[in-house]
Amino acid sequence: MSLILVTGGGRSGKSTFAEQLAHRLGGDRDVCYVATADPGDDEMRARIAAHRAGRPPGWRTLEAPRSVMAALDGLANPLTVRAVLLDCLTLLVSNVLLAQPHQAQTVEGAWPAVEAEVNALIRFAGNAAVPTVVVTNEVGLGIVPDNRLARVYRDLLGWANQRLAAKADCVYLVVAGIPVDIKALQRPLSRFLGGHA
Repeated sequence: MSLILVTGGGRSGKSTFAEQLAHRLGGDRDVCYVATADPGDDEMRARIAAHRAGRPPGWRTLEAPRSVMAALDGLANPLTVRAVLLDCLTLLVSNVLLAQPHQAQTVEGAWPAVEAEVNALIRFAGNAAVPTVVVTNEVGLGIVPDNRLARVYRDLLGWANQRLAAKADCVYLVVAGIPVDIKALQRPLSRFLGGHA
């Protein structure tokens, strides 16, 4: 298994770093870019176009605002690329939440659908013969959001990030364009508990 999670704040440089990493792994031709953005308005369409223009033209792009595993099924057997880059989990979780009926737009109501997407990504990375790079946002570092839906979203994404980070081989936190391998910095808990952890 080779699952790499890249997280950070907005405009931290995480997508740029993830694309550089995917390029090192797959070059100009052998990368599958899984795009989760839903072009709902002109501003988002412009952002998507700018992202697409910045990628090597030989990369294969899959549009998957939801049901990422269904989009990746064609790659799984046989896998025809040397790296998969999903950008980003942040939008995937948002898309899943907003697709729920209004009464199910709660943590309890939406988590099963979010969890299914996360578990499918973990299974894909575990079965694939190539690295899977997933970009996400760290959204829990600011103030508590002032509305219920934003709080639900923050909780869902935080749990999704934790689930992926626990299974990932590497987790990079990108701060001001600088990637830090935070799993490499992680110390065993037993060191602090006298060997009892």
